[in-house]
Amino acid sequence: MSFQAYLDAIEKKTGRTPRQLLDEAIERGYKEPGVKAGVIVQWLADGYGLGRGHAMAMVHVIQKGPEISTKHVGSDGVHRDATDTLWLDGAATKPAG
Repeated sequence: MSFQAYLDAIEKKTGRTPRQLLDEAIERGYKEPGVKAGVIVQWLADGYGLGRGHAMAMVHVIQKGPEISTKHVGSDGVHRDATDTLWLDGAATKPAG
């Protein structure tokens, strides 16, 4: 599953775009230095029913932003992504890639 596919699945499961979850995380102080991933994972599990893998995708976005490694960009493997910048504003508004 690509990184972007994780975010799209999160939106489908929670009804909230990754950007909305990011905004909520910022309001809760989860973007501050020193906040452990486990705290964010627990919030996403308790509040939205996300499993660890999907929650860790959001942890990356919350702590590091929407840029990802170019390792799988343009590859033909199962984890391929079209770009090194994740789309956070919802699947319905995602540009064709």
